[in-house]
Amino acid sequence: MNDQNNFLMAIILSLAVLLGWQFFVTEPRLAEERARQQKLENTSPTTDNATARADGLAANMAPQAGGQIAQPQVAANLITEGFAEAPRLAIETPQLTGSIALMGARFDDLVLTAYGADARENAPRQVLLQREGQKGHWQAQHGFVAAPGSKVTLPDEKTVWQASGDGALTPSTPVTLRHVTPEGLVLSQTISVDENYMFTITQRAQNGSGETLTLYPFGQIARTGTPQLTDLFILHEGPIGFFGEEGLTEIDYDDLLSDGPVKQSATGGWLGITDKYWAAALIPPQDQAFTGRFTGRADDRLGGQAAPVYRSDFLLAGQALAPGQSFESTSRFFAGAKRVDVIDAYADNGVTRFDLLIDWGWFYFLTKPMFNALALFYAFFGNYGIAILLVTVLIKLAFFPLANRSYETMAKMKKLQPRMLQIREVYKDDRQAQQQELMKIYREEKLNPLAGCLPILIQIPVFFSIYKVLFVTIDMRHQPFFGWIQDLSAPDPTSLFNLFGLLPYDVPSFLLIGIWPVLMGFTMYVQMQMNPPPPDPIQARMFQILPIFFTFILAGFPAGLVIYWAWNNFLSLLQQGYIMRRHGVEIELLQNLGFRRKAAQQGDNDDGSTG
Repeated sequence: MNDQNNFLMAIILSLAVLLGWQFFVTEPRLAEERARQQKLENTSPTTDNATARADGLAANMAPQAGGQIAQPQVAANLITEGFAEAPRLAIETPQLTGSIALMGARFDDLVLTAYGADARENAPRQVLLQREGQKGHWQAQHGFVAAPGSKVTLPDEKTVWQASGDGALTPSTPVTLRHVTPEGLVLSQTISVDENYMFTITQRAQNGSGETLTLYPFGQIARTGTPQLTDLFILHEGPIGFFGEEGLTEIDYDDLLSDGPVKQSATGGWLGITDKYWAAALIPPQDQAFTGRFTGRADDRLGGQAAPVYRSDFLLAGQALAPGQSFESTSRFFAGAKRVDVIDAYADNGVTRFDLLIDWGWFYFLTKPMFNALALFYAFFGNYGIAILLVTVLIKLAFFPLANRSYETMAKMKKLQPRMLQIREVYKDDRQAQQQELMKIYREEKLNPLAGCLPILIQIPVFFSIYKVLFVTIDMRHQPFFGWIQDLSAPDPTSLFNLFGLLPYDVPSFLLIGIWPVLMGFTMYVQMQMNPPPPDPIQARMFQILPIFFTFILAGFPAGLVIYWAWNNFLSLLQQGYIMRRHGVEIELLQNLGFRRKAAQQGDNDDGSTG
């Protein structure tokens, strides 16, 4: 009895720790993030904001020791005079609006028109690249690095490029930026953009000087400040890249600051910085060798405050230009939402393994088909919630033979329950003898007592794959179901502790036990009551507590996942009931739910039996 009490106390304490962590750690973090987001929404771009920049990108590079070509650097404590008044080139596409700063030829102003910052209908549009001096903004730039000892003045962060024409950059109207150095080197960047999020930058250099020059094309992305992270192991946020045969590289922000730069060379690949739903990525020519690098510096300044700067950049091989010669290099720049169809299309059109920009994880072979199945049903019904329900039905049908055998085993064990109870009574003081007699019954009846766990084991990889799809794909973001579920990727917003909104007060997030989590816990409890109770009293009590435990745990998970689990439990109940009746096993659900005495009394009145 003491062992049982200790076991139950351990479960209660574990639940208390989880709830305490939610209340004292997670809740303050969420409040801090909400305050930060509110501050950002209330801050409109101003001239002063644009002037107080601290993350400028320096295109003029100094050589490294030993005569090696330096890769692009991020200038620290840089305030670009006249930046606010400098001209800009507008960007207008079906998915993007913004502008390119002609001072420095940098991408620093992009807004995703198809996505709101939150689920509200009138929410401001999601900002990706920013020109304001705020933590978390990104910028990108392309240019040339000169060989050591070259006497050429390449454009820097203060150089104002000249744009061809007065029109905006659109999918049908590319633009060209041009600059001539004092030595006569003519540089240009022809920039085009597609209907989605991919820019193509063709850099040209024509040597009008009297000396031979060697130039190295580069591209770089810089991000100021460490963003608010989800901090879940199933999702990578931060520097990321794919480097040919070396494969995928994912680096955490704090590791980059503590461990120093990461440098890799490859032919074919890409690199950049990713958030949960958004990313910016550099794509060098896929048939040329390049050197990619990730760096992080913690001592830069932003508006008088310390702010780290993270950077991803690539450097191509140098090209020697004799007087009068010219050459060009074409690379691409992705900046936008990580839509699966868009990302896959870029991968299919020559960007090596660009599909890995979305964090499908180690179980790619399972999570990607799961998304494709959900997307297929969404295309027909226009509701990802319905898609989840239909995919769950298909999964149950696919695993029906396996689950059928499992439920048959459970039905046979339920028939043997009286014999098992008799063995426990006969050998109540000898556990070893109990186990020996039980194993004898299992051998005689050819039963595997662990087979009853098979349906749960089958659910685990499917559960994880749906969780992964709901969590990492932007296609699920802000997708409604019915009624109060307006975002399948967010938890159920209702709470049992204010009677699901009937009482006029809000509850802390760790007490948001919504309607769907309650339904999930109830169906889980009912399903367990249909199974034969474990012979061990400790296990029996644990199974009684598990539905409550899972209700609290899953309440903070995406609503789509909880809907899947509740619906799967309901289908399992129907399947299990059908199999039990087919094998002539009485379904003592009402008795197990607490009506045993009433049922027994009714049986005595009818035929003298005890049911």
